Amino acid sequence: QLQASGGGLVQAGGSLRLSCAASGRSVSSYTTGWFRQAPGKEREGVAVDWGDGATYYPADTVQGRFTMSRDNTKNTVYLQMNRLKPEDTAVYYCAASPSRDCIDYRTGAGFRSWGQGTQVTVSS
Repeated sequence: QLQASGGGLVQAGGSLRLSCAASGRSVSSYTTGWFRQAPGKEREGVAVDWGDGATYYPADTVQGRFTMSRDNTKNTVYLQMNRLKPEDTAVYYCAASPSRDCIDYRTGAGFRSWGQGTQVTVSS
């Protein structure tokens, strides 16, 4: 089970850190990801942690601004978002998969567990 938090309203150029607390198995045993969906748009992958600490950012628009990390002692993954832009406005979701096989890190297809989503709004 995943519990996402940390969203809010921020001005352009600001920062937010999203958290996703997992219960049950250790996050290090999962491939975890952050996804977002803006109104009228498809869900897109923002960041992926393959479970071994290696991360990947499928969305070109966030590279260099967003950083995914995890704290195994807290069984939590994070998404640090810096230099936010209005186009980052979306509902952000965390997700987990026990395997990196049969998943699409660009869309979230195949991820089995999802957090409830947290709204991020960036004002211009």
